[in-house]
Amino acid sequence: MKLFLDTADVATIKDILPTGMVDGVTTNPSLIAKSGRNIAEVIAEICALVEGPISAEAVATDFETMVREGDKLAAIAPNVVVKLPLTWDGLRATRAFTDKGIRTNVTLCFSAAQALLAAKAGATFVSPFVGRLEDHGADGITLLEEIRTLYDIHGFETEILAASLRNPTHVSAAALAGADAATLPADTFKALVKHPLTEKGLDQFLADWGKTGQSIL
Repeated sequence: MKLFLDTADVATIKDILPTGMVDGVTTNPSLIAKSGRNIAEVIAEICALVEGPISAEAVATDFETMVREGDKLAAIAPNVVVKLPLTWDGLRATRAFTDKGIRTNVTLCFSAAQALLAAKAGATFVSPFVGRLEDHGADGITLLEEIRTLYDIHGFETEILAASLRNPTHVSAAALAGADAATLPADTFKALVKHPLTEKGLDQFLADWGKTGQSIL
């Protein structure tokens, strides 16, 4: 499963990128607003840092303007993926971009039926929102499993990009559910490596090694 960073903060990307674990980046209008920067400038900088897919979202709600915005975003760099909402106009725009070879990420997916439409529109990625769905009393991981089954049965090539993942348990569950990728805020990304028994075991190893008086170097 590919791991994407969900951020528009270039400093955060530079901090985590040396791990070699960052396969791509996703942004959205809220993250761009939080960055306080011009969208074209920040997307260009991220694309130069990360070779993988970089999702940049159109903010229009009508088909014609979505296409114009998406064309402008896609022109920033070859690894831009145009992000579109799961609406009729968004799906229509998805098909238009697919037909001309521009990759898309259909976002705000909350049902298997919506994921079916995204796949039929030719979306490169579909982004089911796990945590936000659970906020409304539904099971976000079950949704990932349903979409995985649906796509496998019908041979759809759209990749499942699990979004709104809020903790390491969400991430491992998304992987087990068959998600192709997951996008994580930096805090969740960094938390994946942590476990109290790992820390306890390392402390014990270091304490025992200190008693030997040896140095490997």
